Amino acid sequence: MAYVIPIPPVPALPIAGSNDLFPVRRVYCVGRNYAAHAREMGGDPTREPPFFFMKPADALQPVPDGATVDHPYPPKTENYHFEVELVAGLAKGGRNIPVQDALNHVYGYAVGLDMTRRDLQDEAKQLRRPWELGKGADLSGPVGPLVPASRIGHPQSGAISLTIDGTVKQKADLADMIWSVSEQIAYLSSYFELAPGDVIFSGTPEGVGAVTKGQTMAAAIEGLGEIRLRVI
Repeated sequence: MAYVIPIPPVPALPIAGSNDLFPVRRVYCVGRNYAAHAREMGGDPTREPPFFFMKPADALQPVPDGATVDHPYPPKTENYHFEVELVAGLAKGGRNIPVQDALNHVYGYAVGLDMTRRDLQDEAKQLRRPWELGKGADLSGPVGPLVPASRIGHPQSGAISLTIDGTVKQKADLADMIWSVSEQIAYLSSYFELAPGDVIFSGTPEGVGAVTKGQTMAAAIEGLGEIRLRVI
């Protein structure tokens, strides 16, 4: 038996300090996971349970350590937003994973951006339609090198920020998350059988906004470094 078309390349992320790669299976993203951002987007963080959406695995854009890469402004939008996030990559999967065991499933962490065609997302919300056109643009998930948890542990706190041409737009602390990474893994595993290669974008703090062509985004998380992208 043979495949009738060439096998697509496996989406993969770089590993910090290594030539090895982390193969990506699925990409889960949690929404409104910082209280101030939930209020910014019209939610109520005191009452809402976590909710998730997905990006295509091949929408991830690997960003090498120390490089400034070109990031294409996608078509069909006039309001393209940045959202800096802590990204977790799983080395183990399972169903109904207990919260207290969840972090044992994490391979490592990285700095990521959940880039969003906000005008299309807002339209989908109003029409009660899915979010894929807003969230799933090509290369809409820039991610830096994964830093193994065996090297840095599991970040529970630390500065998370994003600047545009040197001006701070987002600034918060990982400790401000409503749902921790371990709780997100446990919650997701009650709906899906998670597997090695799954990636979780763990939510963005307040301050999201539009970026335009020619601007440079710099996203950083304490202990994980910085990624830089020039919008073209």
